[in-house]
Formats: sequence, structure tokens, C-alpha cells
Amino acid sequence: MATKTINFAVERGDSFTRTINFSVEITGDTIFFTIKENQDDSDDDAKIQKNITSHVSAQSTQIVVTAAELNDLLGKYYYDAQWKKADGTIRTLFKGTITFGKDITRRIT
Repeated sequence: MATKTINFAVERGDSFTRTINFSVEITGDTIFFTIKENQDDSDDDAKIQKNITSHVSAQSTQIVVTAAELNDLLGKYYYDAQWKKADGTIRTLFKGTITFGKDITRRIT
């Protein structure tokens, strides 16, 4: 099965949340979410790395990225979300580009 490609845009410094629903139970599983400047960058050089082990429900999880985490990102980056099952198998759920546009308001207070 081919990995789904989803490209989207976010304003620099805006928070975002993505909900992922599964048709099977994901209790005990991990969702990896990674944003990189270049696809070939090492995971250690990733701009954002999330290891999600606490899920919304047995069949749903959320990727939450805060405004502070995205405050310095501008331009086009690459991301993916992977599902590591409790048995150790890994499957890429989706991937693509995320473009951070210039925001107008930069203050947070």
C-alpha cells in the first residue's frame, strides 16, 4: 500500500493539531512525527520530533505542535508520521511538505 502524501501550510508561530483515527486499537503503540529541513537530514537534526505514546482513545491520537516550537520555522520543510506497533513493526501513515508562511503578528502577549 502506497503512503499517502499530504501537503499543507501553516503560518509561522501558529500552533496546530492533527487527529489520526485508526480502525484498530493503538494502545501501547507509538506515533512518531518528524519535521526536517531536508529529507536526508538525520533524525538528530530534525526541527521537530514527537514521540506520541499517550493517545486520545484506544483508536485515536493527536499530533500537537505548539506555537513556540514553530516560531522560528519559515519556508518549506518535509514531514512524516509513522506508527510503531507494540510488536515493533513500523508503517508510515502519511508524509509530505509543510510550508510555514510569514505571519503578520509576532507578539504573543
